[in-house]
Amino acid sequence: MILPCWFLHHSELEQPSYLTKMDLVSKPKTTAPIWAHFGFTPDDKGQPKDVDTAVCQICRREIPAKAANTTNLRNHLKAHHPTEFAEVLKSSRAAHTSSQVTIAQAFERVTKYKRDSMKWRTLTDSVTRYIAKEMQPFNTVEKPAFKEMLYNFDKQYELPGKTYISKTAIPNLYREVKDEILKDFKEIDFYSATTDMWSSVNMTPYMSLTVHYLTTDWTLVSKCLETRYAPENHTADTLSETLKCILSDWELDEKKISCITTDNGANIVAAVGKLGWPWLNCFGHNLHLAVTNAIASEKERTARALGLCRNLVNTFSMSWLKRRDLKKAQMEADIPQHNLVLDVSTRWGTKQKMIDRVLEQIPAIRRVLIDDRKHGQLNPTWQDVSVLESINAALKPVADFTDVLSGEKYVTVSSVKPVLDLLKDELLSPDSNDTTLTSNIKKKMCAKRKAQPSTHGLTKREQADAELSRYLQEEALDNLADPLMWWRDNESRFPLISKLARKYMCICATSTASERMFSTAGNIVTPVRCCLKPEKVNMLVFLSQAVKKTALMSKINQQESER
Repeated sequence: MILPCWFLHHSELEQPSYLTKMDLVSKPKTTAPIWAHFGFTPDDKGQPKDVDTAVCQICRREIPAKAANTTNLRNHLKAHHPTEFAEVLKSSRAAHTSSQVTIAQAFERVTKYKRDSMKWRTLTDSVTRYIAKEMQPFNTVEKPAFKEMLYNFDKQYELPGKTYISKTAIPNLYREVKDEILKDFKEIDFYSATTDMWSSVNMTPYMSLTVHYLTTDWTLVSKCLETRYAPENHTADTLSETLKCILSDWELDEKKISCITTDNGANIVAAVGKLGWPWLNCFGHNLHLAVTNAIASEKERTARALGLCRNLVNTFSMSWLKRRDLKKAQMEADIPQHNLVLDVSTRWGTKQKMIDRVLEQIPAIRRVLIDDRKHGQLNPTWQDVSVLESINAALKPVADFTDVLSGEKYVTVSSVKPVLDLLKDELLSPDSNDTTLTSNIKKKMCAKRKAQPSTHGLTKREQADAELSRYLQEEALDNLADPLMWWRDNESRFPLISKLARKYMCICATSTASERMFSTAGNIVTPVRCCLKPEKVNMLVFLSQAVKKTALMSKINQQESER
């Protein structure tokens, strides 16, 4: 179709530029929806020729838009393109609604949480629990990296200083957790205890007391109640008074204590005797003494080999070159890549572990020392190896029993008598394959056997012939079965005997529970924190194991376990 000349001339008047939609240049750096329908005439370089004159992308008209003012543009769309104008209006309202911030919200973004607000208390409680549970120093809250991390988590939270954490937050948490445990104590019928003494890195003396009891659902629970400062002379009178004060502070009835387990120290034994509490000497300490005395009796034959063992461990521990060469030798000899272990005089079973590890690594040790002029004399001779093998043969059968009887989550006291009988009748009995040294050590260990529970102060159980007869007719449990689970299921059948079970099955065969807390205390009272006051040490040791997981943390752990 050929258009008349007058029509073409009229079109030129309305659209003088004759530009297509793709020829226009969009306005840079703009987010206003209206500019989607307007552009600018480009110059030779593709830039807007005149930024004060916009061109409609629909009808190609030029619209004045001085200083990027959009009033004329809006009026043009409203008058000539109502549909597009409606879309622009709708988009503008949506953008305005989504980006608009109320005055209250604006203040909230810059205002810190008030210290009496629930949010601030919740966040501060989380920080306090972290410091207590993970045994972190109080000045953690003033370290720049920690403060920056919490600021990135929540910019409205203002972290308190170390003084607030030390003097307010930790004591408040201590009282809160203590009140929860005191409520639990009101429901228990009987409890046992373990206690021991400990000195911190700056030689400050403390006395620890841990209680053990069975809950209503027959779960064995341990709670370290106190790590109490003990500056006075550790006489029987002082220790007995300290123990009595601790029970009083925790509102525990002395009549409900079924037994207390301690080492054989004369002062603590006398203190317990003065209080009139039932007492059990620690099986682990007795076993350790038996081993120590048995080896000491054969000192002339064992001293060189044991001294060689310790020197070997120290030499390899203090030289990274030796450790590097040892690993290489282990690979060449195709033996386990284990580190050597040094015995500790106060830790049960470490002597046997040291000997056993050295015997395991003999091929690798010899490869490393064979060309070493400085330490060549440490290379074990066949006589040394023979002595170590004899000692290990005597100690290895009893090594596992210390760990087994040191548990806190299961019954241990009922295993003492069977274990002693097993040691005497089987594991430490003479064997035709034993060397003379092995046989002598076994005999000495049996002679030093002392771990017998004391019956001093134990009340007589009520005679109930009918119930006792039914109980004795029950089949014996398997060795791997949990007696607490059996009593949970059968408590209603034996209501009288179950009370005795609650009383005696919470007794610990060893005092390991108290000694474990010394490891915790050692992680708190470090050389850097040796100036902690005793009352703070007591709070922190208690909280490190008494603070329970929050509901949120339990949920997180559950989700991770389900992955």
